[in-house]
Amino acid sequence: MSVSAFRALATEHIWSLEAPLRDAQWRSLYGLSYPVFTTVVEKLRPHIALSNLSLPSDYAVAMVLSRLSHGFSAQTLASRYSLDPYLVSKITNMVTRLLATKLYPEFIKIPVSRRRLIETTQAFEELTSLPNMCGAIDGSPIKLHKHNLPGNYKCKYGYPSVLLEVVADHKKIFWDVCVKAPGGTDDATHFRDSLLYNRLTSGDIVWDKVINVRGHHVRPYIVGDWCYPLLSFLLTPFSPNGMGTPAQNLFDGMLMKGRSVVVEAIGLLKGRWKILQDLNVGLNHVPQTIVACCVLHNLCQIAREPEPELWKDPDESGAPPRVLDSEKSFYYFGESLRQALADDLHQRLSSR
Repeated sequence: MSVSAFRALATEHIWSLEAPLRDAQWRSLYGLSYPVFTTVVEKLRPHIALSNLSLPSDYAVAMVLSRLSHGFSAQTLASRYSLDPYLVSKITNMVTRLLATKLYPEFIKIPVSRRRLIETTQAFEELTSLPNMCGAIDGSPIKLHKHNLPGNYKCKYGYPSVLLEVVADHKKIFWDVCVKAPGGTDDATHFRDSLLYNRLTSGDIVWDKVINVRGHHVRPYIVGDWCYPLLSFLLTPFSPNGMGTPAQNLFDGMLMKGRSVVVEAIGLLKGRWKILQDLNVGLNHVPQTIVACCVLHNLCQIAREPEPELWKDPDESGAPPRVLDSEKSFYYFGESLRQALADDLHQRLSSR
């Protein structure tokens, strides 16, 4: 598509269409509706202008979004847009870098304000009956197109990948994203290497919404599966196979219900931005491309874009990670906290 053809589509043609038809066409081309597209363009335009790019900002963004949403290679896109593949790669790298750096702080934020904390914890409590849950964490391998990579890139499903770790809220909006490890890394190791873990263990993040459950001061916490360490700020199931007490099994079921939001969020991310199903960019541009897609995912969720068919990762399995010496106080507090929440939940639901 030439600049003039795109301009015709984006100006005269677009305003002659009814909004639902216009947005459906835009989604099929670029993965999001026309209003969300214009939001992305307006936020990136000042930064693109500084790059001395010879192409219009909206045209460059449209080209990159079509690549991210359809998974096109640089060569395929180059032939479609009558551009050199090197230029397509260069523009992709620029736009994804800007999304991952300039827009990240605006659209991927830890819920620290009291208003947002209350909204998030109340929504999770309606879903799970567990108080003060503020997010769900999970990891997912992002398959890489390149195959001549070191062995530590091979994930447990057998393909080369890097590991994505996200925390999502009840609206399936990511509030933390980390891409720091090759696909052969386990979830617990990746989490412990993340900025989020560092901030939570050092006390840099202090959530001030404290409640009392059976004599325990319960601060907001996130939930994950048994691949993550049990800590005071990260609660995991008692048992992966329902071998606990009735109270523990009830707690596990509700915890996994809360965790389901992050599984669905990752499914939406990979379903909407198909490049993540087989990522065909240079290895040094992989993290920013993944983070850019996470930013775009949040924009779509905030705008309540229609949700595409979910991409399904294989079910996870694995042994619980061992507790590090530096984590023992967090672990012991998490253990007693989890039991108190389980006993409280069982009593409340049994008495109904």
